[in-house]
Amino acid sequence: MRHTTRVLQSLERQVVRAKSTAFIGLGRMGSEMAFNFFSKTFAESPDTHFVVCDALPASAVAFRQNFVSQFPGAHIDIVRTPKEAVLASQTVLTMLPSSPQVTTVYSEANGVISALKSLSAAELTRSLLIDSTTLDVGIARNVAAEVISAGAQMVDAPVSGGVTGAKAGTLAFLVGGTEGAFELSQPILTHMGNRIIHCGPSGAGLGAKICNNLVLGVQQIVVGEAMLLGQKLGLDPRILAGVINSSTGGCWASSVNNPVPYSLADKSPPCERNYEGGFATALMLKDMLLATDIAASTDSPLPLGKTAQQFYAETLRHRPDLAQKDFSSVYERLEQMRREN
Repeated sequence: MRHTTRVLQSLERQVVRAKSTAFIGLGRMGSEMAFNFFSKTFAESPDTHFVVCDALPASAVAFRQNFVSQFPGAHIDIVRTPKEAVLASQTVLTMLPSSPQVTTVYSEANGVISALKSLSAAELTRSLLIDSTTLDVGIARNVAAEVISAGAQMVDAPVSGGVTGAKAGTLAFLVGGTEGAFELSQPILTHMGNRIIHCGPSGAGLGAKICNNLVLGVQQIVVGEAMLLGQKLGLDPRILAGVINSSTGGCWASSVNNPVPYSLADKSPPCERNYEGGFATALMLKDMLLATDIAASTDSPLPLGKTAQQFYAETLRHRPDLAQKDFSSVYERLEQMRREN
């Protein structure tokens, strides 16, 4: 009788897990991504269950209240640990600040790996982990190896598009993992983005993201330099931005994220909101450090990248108030340097 009861309980949990998706990490990016995913999934399958978990319990409570107020009838549970999230959900998405948090959520006590080890073989084969954190490639590969060794599937799926793209559901996901894991993750990711790119095996998505942000980080500084120089030469910022954006200097850092207010006629970049609501300068510094670290470990020269990384670090030393502002706010540091000369 007890054996039969345990079997029934196991089957019941498998059924519940199959209808549940968990999201761990409800920061500026994660909350927008989770909202898009939950709302679109709920529209398709109202009986789907959702689980949320955050290091700050108040963030999870606020997210649940906001979502349920807009989608009455949605079923969202709040759990305290990643382990509880995995035990409750067949699919788990994580969006965390960086490498230390990923290590904690996946590998430490009450983490993802611990939960996977307590699942049945049937539950493991259907379990999928998707991590959208931008972190050290080596750590990501180690975590993926632990998940796969336990019997589940995993992809690294860092994003490009920032908070604006997360809110609009237009993110690009750069995915690393097996072909099978990618195929499982693709329909999930399409609820949060419009470009899903399989970059290769585990860690490849992160490698692509780090290389992309290396380019972006360098470009944002030189766009600020050019816009400041042009104004010193008497150029109207809107005219100068128009020239750059229609010429060989054109790039996203100028055409979408230009650091000078009202230089773009048809857009409203973060600089027009006191640099609020974009990709934080502290996060760009983190990504530049990831690039310089991996370049050093692979003996790949990075003269511009290293200089840019040092400039972001210097900016935050002189202007710590810019840490959570959009990274185009390095323009304010350039203006400060001009005044000091």
